[in-house]
Amino acid sequence: MHTVRTANFRVTGVDPLPAPARIRDEIPVPLAAQQVVDQTRHDITTINEGEDDRLVVVTGPCSVHDPDAALAYAERLAHLAQEVSDQLLVVMRVYVEKPRTRLGWKGLVSDPRLDGSHDIHSGLRLARSLMVRILDTGLPVGCEFLDPAIPRYLSDAVSWASIGARTVQSQVHRQFASGLSMPVGLKNSTTGSVEDAIDAIVAAGSGHVFPGIDDDGAAAVLTTSGNPDCHIVLRGSSAGPNYGAVHVAKTLDLLEAAGLRRSLFIDASHGNSGKDHNRQPQVVADLAGRIGEGESGITGVMLESFLAAGRQDLGRADRLSYGQSVTDACVGWGQTVHMISELADAVASRRSSPAHLSLVS
Repeated sequence: MHTVRTANFRVTGVDPLPAPARIRDEIPVPLAAQQVVDQTRHDITTINEGEDDRLVVVTGPCSVHDPDAALAYAERLAHLAQEVSDQLLVVMRVYVEKPRTRLGWKGLVSDPRLDGSHDIHSGLRLARSLMVRILDTGLPVGCEFLDPAIPRYLSDAVSWASIGARTVQSQVHRQFASGLSMPVGLKNSTTGSVEDAIDAIVAAGSGHVFPGIDDDGAAAVLTTSGNPDCHIVLRGSSAGPNYGAVHVAKTLDLLEAAGLRRSLFIDASHGNSGKDHNRQPQVVADLAGRIGEGESGITGVMLESFLAAGRQDLGRADRLSYGQSVTDACVGWGQTVHMISELADAVASRRSSPAHLSLVS
């Protein structure tokens, strides 16, 4: 009898992953690191709610391709974060998944050896090990979640997560964000639509029932209670930046009209800098000036920063420049210190402003 193949017609390989629980057991988060995660999740929420007047700063490379360089960056950042801890809560950007508009390197989890071998088994372990080592410096970890299976392997080490501009309209991403245990920033869409992100915040704030995997790696129906700690990240678009005071005020009004908190993060990179890393300091200077003068509603700032400024094309791993991005261009360490110091000074200035003093008196 003639048979017709209708399943897996274009699937050329199936390689089962270890269960999330197994990976977490192999690479546990130590108690002290768990306390960092728990405390900083709480602190980010209270900052967004206006109960803590510090500013969240999420900074780090566009994507992690060299764990050793990322850890060296973390060690420097941990010292700086301690110096400004009264004004800022610094979170290290540890992005191990990369969405691509067309094609390209998909991140440390997907291709840890940077050679197209796609050893996801090693990538998951490498990403988790790096996050634990960064937590050991005292820094909280922030990352973007792209594949809905990945949070099961990594989320217990993450204090802040983001849903990117390419996926903010995705029902799948809104559903799994509703079950994440940390605050989640949802970016405006690549077209610049703020409404898409607001819709995503409302959706992720509600409970959902959807298919996924459990801690043992088995297919399961997941039921979530909803995530009340989601917020919008203004990142600009191809149409131009949206970090200005007018854009911020309009977005805050839209959030309030949707019954949401009047608070937001601003990404100083991407569309807000015209994808030119040299403009990030200009964006930060503008934000710092406005924050220092008492502008409300901005509770977080995102930076793309690494040890060395700029970017490089991905080639042989042994020929890459140390500490320089292989995806979007980043500012270097010197500019990072300057921008973080500027934002810390802005918070200090805001505290001494008449408007702030009248609120706390």
